[in-house]
Amino acid sequence: MFNRPRLLELFRERALKFGDFTLASGKKAKYYLDGKQITLHSEGLRLVSEGLLELLEGVDFVAFGGMSIGADPIVGGVLTVAAEQGRDLAGFLVRKESKGHGTNKFVEGPVTPGMKVVIVDDVVTTGGSALLSVDRIEEFGCKVVQVVAIIDRMEGGAANFAARGLPLKSLLTIEDFGIAPPQGL
Repeated sequence: MFNRPRLLELFRERALKFGDFTLASGKKAKYYLDGKQITLHSEGLRLVSEGLLELLEGVDFVAFGGMSIGADPIVGGVLTVAAEQGRDLAGFLVRKESKGHGTNKFVEGPVTPGMKVVIVDDVVTTGGSALLSVDRIEEFGCKVVQVVAIIDRMEGGAANFAARGLPLKSLLTIEDFGIAPPQGL
């Protein structure tokens, strides 16, 4: 069972930083959540993986993946926990750029066109990298049924997914850390 309080504690200890930061979206921020400090930590990855599978209960999907590098440990963790639960689940990774040799694929893993898939991102701000993953896996021929994140910064990502007909679920939001989302979004 997902231990939400412990995941919050780990984020506070390891991953929440204050200062002046430029995010992947290009936005400036006074705080930064370094999801890799959690997903590349044994207990953190276990908590995230259990939580995401719990969050996805009732969602009809057969594959789980997202943009490489951020999604890599999460995909591995979710697949491991799914196997421990006796669940058959495929994983995939989306490249930012094709590798330039061999098959030149953007999507790696045992997925086939027609599969129902979930896209994962560690921290969602505007949703840009997750939306690129959506585009690439849909071009490949899969159907995205859900987007999940560890943390939603509540800065427009959910609205951007909704505009594409995609629901977003997250384990945590920035409000869980006592930080108010920006106004006017």
